[in-house]
Amino acid sequence: MADKIDNLLKKVPQWEGRQTRATPLGGGITNENFRVDVDDESYVLRVCSTTTDPLGIRRDHECACLKIVAGLGIGAEVKYFSQEDGILVVSFVEGGSVSAEEAREPEKLRRIVKAIKRYHSGPEFPGHFSPFQTVRNYHRLAVEKGVSFPDTLGEVFQFAERIERPLAGQKSVPCHNDLLAANFLDDGEKIWVLDWEYAAMGDPFFDLGNFAVNNQLGEEEDGLLLESYVGEVRSKDLAHLNLMKLASDLREAFWGFLQSGISTLDFDYSAYGNKHVERFLSQVSAPAFNSWIEEVSGD
Repeated sequence: MADKIDNLLKKVPQWEGRQTRATPLGGGITNENFRVDVDDESYVLRVCSTTTDPLGIRRDHECACLKIVAGLGIGAEVKYFSQEDGILVVSFVEGGSVSAEEAREPEKLRRIVKAIKRYHSGPEFPGHFSPFQTVRNYHRLAVEKGVSFPDTLGEVFQFAERIERPLAGQKSVPCHNDLLAANFLDDGEKIWVLDWEYAAMGDPFFDLGNFAVNNQLGEEEDGLLLESYVGEVRSKDLAHLNLMKLASDLREAFWGFLQSGISTLDFDYSAYGNKHVERFLSQVSAPAFNSWIEEVSGD
């Protein structure tokens, strides 16, 4: 591994002839990340997985999105990118990590929403993201890889269709689409947003729902999320949010299934997928599900 990293460091033109020191950064389950100290400057070197193309990740799109959000003041500055070598170098952002528990705190939640609104209203991103089409793509590719699925697969797709149908035609804005707590940094003044692999134009409520479910927001926090984002809590928006929480779990489930067939990293992706399927089915079985569908359908 040391020789591999040394060879990658040598590929960054700005570091030629300079003393470099790489330290692994934890947390990634798709790529490998390193802090690289070069003289008195610090960077993050991301070594991209060679098996992520089936996941719908476009590295050129990611780089373009990173440059946009850096211009908005909420993303790290791109210093070097080589699609051929599978490496991305960005400036190292000094700040504290954000836990899911902290993300639910009112003051922190409002500041996170402020960052989300900033890129939602910013310049257009390349590409388009639909969680439902993504699930269909992941399923097809996972089948080709011989991945095993739970017996509830038919039921899962029936519910997915019921969610997708009334949400068709929603407005598209620049979206991150992977708002885990680990993808936020707090420097004490503002929230930085990291890891733009899945960024594209899409339904803003997917970002909100993805953030809400990833960080285990309750009803009170959901209300604060919507109030911070649109200024009030409207029943149709709340239903939209809840349905996109389900769509987020669905995407995560099939991401896990596909990863179990393609990834070389030491992670139990199959268990990850099953966990999200079970959570999805428990939620769509609740009485509130039908009322959410009716609300966004305008019935």
